[in-house]
Amino acid sequence: MAMNQAGNQMRFMEDHERQAIVKKMLATKAPNESLWVFGYGSLMWNPAIHFTSRSTGQIFGYHRRFCLWSTLGRGSPENPGLMLALDRGGSCHGVVYEVAPTAAATELDILFRRELMTSAYRPLWTRVHLHQGQVRPAITFVIDPDHDRYTHQLEEHTTVKLIAESEGSLGRCSDYLYDTLTALDEEGLSDKRLAKLARLVRNHQTSKGID
Repeated sequence: MAMNQAGNQMRFMEDHERQAIVKKMLATKAPNESLWVFGYGSLMWNPAIHFTSRSTGQIFGYHRRFCLWSTLGRGSPENPGLMLALDRGGSCHGVVYEVAPTAAATELDILFRRELMTSAYRPLWTRVHLHQGQVRPAITFVIDPDHDRYTHQLEEHTTVKLIAESEGSLGRCSDYLYDTLTALDEEGLSDKRLAKLARLVRNHQTSKGID
């Protein structure tokens, strides 16, 4: 157990719960079809799964946002940080991975162990529009708006301060932001809201003497 932003104990997902979700997600996919995964945050530069092809694409109905409290990886209970999730509305560009049909169950289990430590993320089948022109069904992770790690709408200056000043076991929250922008840039993609946020975070760090 750990403490979440609401001050309650944060319950980690059990293996049998994750396995049930993997089984449910794969039940809608034909056994001979590839598995497609859409990444929009650290999955873009650190997928941690084996894949047969990598491309870029766009999904609709969700946008990338720092809306998930982090008191472990990119923050602490005393100085919480924020993580990216997909929130309702808009669209999002990201990286798309194709996983071989024979490896789908194994790789999805690895992916879910990483992303579903708690139930704050919800795995979702969505339609990803590959930039080569095809449309594929893909699994991605959206925020559960009813989870107590969901930030709801924070003031911009609050978001900036949290990202600029927090650090956890995986490193600085600001590095997570900068690495996401670098990954997008390397793919020829952009996110204007994230770029603006990065400028504000850098300015805040400069004003506070944070290297």
